[in-house]
Amino acid sequence: AKHPEIKALMGPDPHLKWIVSGMVFIQLLACYLVKNLSWKWVFFWAYGFGGCINHSLTLAIHDISHNVAFGNKQTRWNRWFAVFANLPVGVPYSASFKKYHIDHHRYLGGDSLDVDIPTDFEGWFFCTPLRKLLWLFLQPLFYSLRPLYVNPKAITRMEIFNAIAQFSVDFIIYYFWGLKPIIYLIAGTILCMGLHPISGHFIAEHYMFLKGYETYSYYGSLNWLTFNVGYHMEHHDFPSIPGSKLPMVKKIAAEYYDNLPYHQSWIRVLWDFVFDDSISPYSRVKRQCKLAKES
Repeated sequence: AKHPEIKALMGPDPHLKWIVSGMVFIQLLACYLVKNLSWKWVFFWAYGFGGCINHSLTLAIHDISHNVAFGNKQTRWNRWFAVFANLPVGVPYSASFKKYHIDHHRYLGGDSLDVDIPTDFEGWFFCTPLRKLLWLFLQPLFYSLRPLYVNPKAITRMEIFNAIAQFSVDFIIYYFWGLKPIIYLIAGTILCMGLHPISGHFIAEHYMFLKGYETYSYYGSLNWLTFNVGYHMEHHDFPSIPGSKLPMVKKIAAEYYDNLPYHQSWIRVLWDFVFDDSISPYSRVKRQCKLAKES
């Protein structure tokens, strides 16, 4: 109400589809280039290059799930484009993410509703520095399997389409260029969504590093690679604003954000998570939420 000009930031980002398309084609080119490399170099480039692009693409899919590629009036185009953005990731992801991410915004911290919250087992078992380090490494596994345990939902047609498109492209790449490009894509995704500096955002966003604050932003340089996912308080306040415009939200409404705690380094976030005994997978706000009625 105080800053009505923020409404002008809502809507599609006309550049997003071109940036994402370029990233997808770069990865397809990389698949061709790695097909004759030795395995050690396949994994080197998967972690140091391809995985970074794939992690960035998962965050582009996050943005697209809020309809910011083509706008709210073109929801199908957003869904299909998310499937296209998913192709270098190696495994079907976009349709399932969309299905559960809505609940993350609607029921933030909701017990059995927000599948972003680690399970009681994760909090109980991964409680020492070594185990928390292992948990970070295995984070892609927990992130993908946790929804099936916490809040299973029926498979949608879009998920089936996502899987058919993904495995078809995987097969085509394998047919023409062999196994190494497939390993390059999937290994990069797993490694760079696990123990990797970019993955600090998973912990930084909603782990309660300070009592009373459950959502944090990060304003550092890694936002350039992650579609400004670090502007996380701003994103939860205005999820329909594309990541590219979130810095403008902070600038316009500075009095609402400048005095709130924020992270200065995702690497420091990971370090503190592993070695600070007061922080663990339990360090999340969990609340009871009533299911909203679907319109």
